Amino acid sequence: MLSNKWQLFLIVGLCGVLTACTSGEPTLAKAATPAATPVTVSPMTAAATVRPDEFQTSGPLVVENQVDVAAQREGIVARVLVDVGTRVRRGQLLAELDNRQLSSNREMAADKVRAIEADGKNWAAQLDIDKADLARSEAMWKADLITKEQVEHSRAKVVSSKFEVEREVENAQTARDSLKGIELELEKTRIVAPFDGVVARRYVRLGQKIAASDRLFWVTETSPMNVRFTLPQEFIGKINVGDRVKVFGPAESDKIYPAKIMLLSPVVDPSSGTIEVQARVAEPAGSLRPGMTVTVLVKKAQ
Repeated sequence: MLSNKWQLFLIVGLCGVLTACTSGEPTLAKAATPAATPVTVSPMTAAATVRPDEFQTSGPLVVENQVDVAAQREGIVARVLVDVGTRVRRGQLLAELDNRQLSSNREMAADKVRAIEADGKNWAAQLDIDKADLARSEAMWKADLITKEQVEHSRAKVVSSKFEVEREVENAQTARDSLKGIELELEKTRIVAPFDGVVARRYVRLGQKIAASDRLFWVTETSPMNVRFTLPQEFIGKINVGDRVKVFGPAESDKIYPAKIMLLSPVVDPSSGTIEVQARVAEPAGSLRPGMTVTVLVKKAQ
């Protein structure tokens, strides 16, 4: 049996252990508390505040003309005259293929046309001579100076010369058609802008061998720009062509660009229950560019 002194030591030790355990709990609880995470508010959300009488949607900015200019024939690129960002006019030369062989063929075809036309003139002159001979032969036959067979011979020469003239006329037309075909092929070596706009991309390099239908340039208009978006079918009869909408660009979320509705789809998309709308953005369009996705605010009752 323990003495009173050892019992006292044992009680004091147990009290110390209990005190240490109790004092550690607040420290663990404090360490487990997570830190607050800051919330970022989108500038577009803050600027394009939607009022109760407005409906918010979004859509891309598009232009009427925007195409890839493709090669119409194969060849080697001899010249590249524009680059990305170059503003071009309709018909302006963008690039040119090596056309030396076609140019030579065109000269040969032109020479052939001139030669056939000269032959045609020669046969036309011969026809006039034969007609004169026939008239003289008929007069001499009436005067009993020559036989009927000689007259028939002169008449046959006239018919033959007429056929020769007709043949040369057809040959000349065939030669001109051939020349025109070569000129069309020669024209295909000139890559030109299909409309006024800007070169958005260039796919071709100097000296590159290209095939027919290869993309060479991407040319696009920059204005006028239209925003294409959809609205719920409930807007049918409540929105019309000519109504105004507000457009917010991603780069200038605090600036409003007015736009006028130019097109309303006459049908409803059954899969989404929406109608397609297209609105023309007023000029100047500031920092807006074709291809951007913008926010559109539409009044619910107009």
